[in-house]
Amino acid sequence: MPPTLRLDLNCDMGELVEPDRLALEERIMPLVTSVSIACGFHAGNPGLMRRTIRLARAHGVAVGAHPGFCDTEGFGRRELSVKPEEVENLIAYQVGALAGIAALDGVRLQHVKPHGALYSMAARDRTLAEAIARAVAKLDRRLILFGLAGSALVEAGRIMGLTVAEEAFMDRAYQADGTLVPRDRAGALILDEKEVSQRVRHLALEGVLAGLDGSLVRLRADTVCLHADTPASDRLAAAVRRELSRAGVRIVAVGNAEP
Repeated sequence: MPPTLRLDLNCDMGELVEPDRLALEERIMPLVTSVSIACGFHAGNPGLMRRTIRLARAHGVAVGAHPGFCDTEGFGRRELSVKPEEVENLIAYQVGALAGIAALDGVRLQHVKPHGALYSMAARDRTLAEAIARAVAKLDRRLILFGLAGSALVEAGRIMGLTVAEEAFMDRAYQADGTLVPRDRAGALILDEKEVSQRVRHLALEGVLAGLDGSLVRLRADTVCLHADTPASDRLAAAVRRELSRAGVRIVAVGNAEP
């Protein structure tokens, strides 16, 4: 597998209004190239959306929508039973809301990345994936669809004619089949700065990650995600950026058309 000599670093933000979290996101923002902003269903609110958009604009960071299930109690991480039309509706509602607020500050959305359980379910459920891709295509075909590398969501986006970004995770462990280790399992989160930065380096240059069982998982990644709610996420982002820079990997938003 040829090396990825350019890579987008993205982070999920705009979910909590606690002062410590806001300060953390201010530290992370200069270190990433794309940000996915909660749209009010699983977390976030209009004021927080606009604050995060303005922070991203100030640092030249591309903005995307992070729509999830309407489930604040479960933070959008509980799997719910939904019909395709319901999925289209919740994607359109949330992406439209964020796009409208972004327009107030002259910002256009770069991408759409489903959140939590919606993301995980769409990675394996073709019908759900198709509903998400269809909604994004109807909203704006310029939007890039983020999905788990090698997943049904990525495939559905391509079939729909969308530009897709295959995503890997710097702070999450993988199973041998390329899926994420469930959060409730031991070892699901990776918190060591050296380990995280080395994993992303191998991913960028060799297209592989070590699975939780020691196997080598082959992945093609256009973008790598860090969760803002991962402990010491700002230090992890800084360590990854240093490692990629030393390795000669260009860190650039997926929507940047430069070669």
